[in-house]
Amino acid sequence: MTERLKAFAVTLAQLNPTMGDIEGNAAKARDARARAIADGADLVLFPELFIAGYPPEDLVQKPAFQAACRAAIEALARETADGGPAMLIGTPWAEDGKLYNACALLDGGRIAALRFKCNLPNYGVFDEKRLFSRGPAAGPVTVRGVRIGVPICEDIWLEESEDYENVVETLAETGAEIILVPNGSPYSRDKNDVRLSVAVARVTESGLPLVYLNQIGGQDELVFDGASFALNGDLSLAAQLPSFEDSIVTLRFTRNGDDWRCAGPIAEQPEGDKADYAACVLGLRDYVVKNGFPGVLLGISGGIDSALCAAIAVDALGADQVHGVMLPYRYTAAHSIADAGELAGHLGIRYEVLPIAEAVTGFETILSGLFKNLPPDVTEENLQARSRGTLLMAISNKTGLMVVTTGNKSEMSVGYATLYGDMNGGFNPIKDIYKSQVFRLAALRNGWKPDGALGPAGEVIPPDIITRPPSAELRENQRDEDSLPPYDVLDAILKRLIEREEPLDHIIAAGFDRETVTRIDHLLNVAEYKRRQAAPGVKVTPRNFGRDRRYPITNRFRDKGEKQPAPDETLVSRGSKASIDAFEG
Repeated sequence: MTERLKAFAVTLAQLNPTMGDIEGNAAKARDARARAIADGADLVLFPELFIAGYPPEDLVQKPAFQAACRAAIEALARETADGGPAMLIGTPWAEDGKLYNACALLDGGRIAALRFKCNLPNYGVFDEKRLFSRGPAAGPVTVRGVRIGVPICEDIWLEESEDYENVVETLAETGAEIILVPNGSPYSRDKNDVRLSVAVARVTESGLPLVYLNQIGGQDELVFDGASFALNGDLSLAAQLPSFEDSIVTLRFTRNGDDWRCAGPIAEQPEGDKADYAACVLGLRDYVVKNGFPGVLLGISGGIDSALCAAIAVDALGADQVHGVMLPYRYTAAHSIADAGELAGHLGIRYEVLPIAEAVTGFETILSGLFKNLPPDVTEENLQARSRGTLLMAISNKTGLMVVTTGNKSEMSVGYATLYGDMNGGFNPIKDIYKSQVFRLAALRNGWKPDGALGPAGEVIPPDIITRPPSAELRENQRDEDSLPPYDVLDAILKRLIEREEPLDHIIAAGFDRETVTRIDHLLNVAEYKRRQAAPGVKVTPRNFGRDRRYPITNRFRDKGEKQPAPDETLVSRGSKASIDAFEG
């Protein structure tokens, strides 16, 4: 065996592509390959659909987009004629009337091989069965004499079944020596543990070392956290790349007999609330930067939600790109005005106070004739929120700044998020953050500055905002009879309803008050139309509004909280499998 076959170097390009910026993504690929050349690498690995961006949704169905991606891949392929490292890069690929989620091996000036994603996810945020055709479970590709298996993302995630091919098993049986997995795996809390367990299962089955390469960056509501890693065949952790940041690392595999091993850097990973906060920062930053906004604007109320959003915005973009506006009315408490000013001072942002009494009075005057025979109700109260939203959007239109919306998941769930542009605007970094976690994240940020954050260290959110009882934050459209339970109770019920879809009788049996549970379920259902109007926002939980949980607005079904009836199988006639197969031809 030659010395060349005893060593193999792979450069992992954990990078942040921009959707549709094919030339920009190709430029990032060239830069990574230049780094690989300097490191003496044999191969550069890029994330899933890197040249296009991921997930491309229906954009990938445009023939012009497909053609532009192919032209970029062909240009990169020609550049590999220089004898430098090969490239494994994700791209859409149209062939024989079908569209594939592909990974192209570029080497020697040619597209040396193509591998197509076999298992297409169609759950949660994924919709790939509608967009792509399934590829075959193909064997490995050969790079510098080493046989490389290239399962793409979902190809390693599930066990073999009628719907899923065991791609890694096929690769092991056809002589693969190292498994390289390009991924587009979005962040959610504790996702790293899930990914690692999936990779461990595949390594256990195959006995082969496995590299899990994930992209980073925000794409609309999704955040990709990177956190790429490598496992040796004995399941030892060979390398761990950082989360939420670009990273280009070259891993050097050495061969001993039939086994390939490598050892690389092990980066510490943020967990829990720290990871969620980092995801909110990255998601907001990329939404603003990738969409070309010069900065952001948000209403500062003196409350916890807008305070946390302001801190996230400064950490994401820097104080010079954040503009805060306090819009007080006659009911605005003096402590709220003071706290808002103190917050702006801590963060160093541009800040104005614009009283809205004249705007509210103007609306009331315009409506007075129409409403003269109707009793006052929540309509008049909501004019405050509407006035604030109108003024914020006017400033946005004039300056080009994007409005950051500030509604938390708890209050959006029950339809109480309207104040200070909570719902309508450009983007919401805390859309998927429950209220009880809002308080935790605010306290966390006062004692911890994330790596890469552009805001100041130390206390940024006035303690009075964090310690003020939530009951003092009554929403201006919320009457006494509409009061919510304590946020810890509300959030516990909402998590069971939203993330687990638990029947009401199960939630009640777990110890929650029946009247409270049925009321929260009612509010959750009737607020669906409001949530459809909300701005996009960062996803951090397993089920967020908009991408994971999509309910019909017109919907009369209600869970009555009664014990679920057991199915009566005696009423069902089932044909034998043979007769069914015969009928289906």
